[in-house]
Amino acid sequence: MSYTIVRILDTTGLCCPEPVMLLHKAVREMAAGDIVEVVATDPSTARDIPKFCNFLDHELLAQEERDNCFYYHIRKNEAA
Repeated sequence: MSYTIVRILDTTGLCCPEPVMLLHKAVREMAAGDIVEVVATDPSTARDIPKFCNFLDHELLAQEERDNCFYYHIRKNEAA
């Protein structure tokens, strides 16, 4: 599946709950269907970001860990 990331949210160095709070703010500023990439170093984001997406019905397109960072691709839902 191919898609275009329209925003990169760098939350490296921040700890829970800051990455999710910043993601929530970023998603509110995005148009429906837009995709954000979140880069984080806090391991709790592996639990918190999927829960955030599930709770608010955003689509978690990708989740991976590489080079001591966690990467997430999230598509904003159409109803938000």
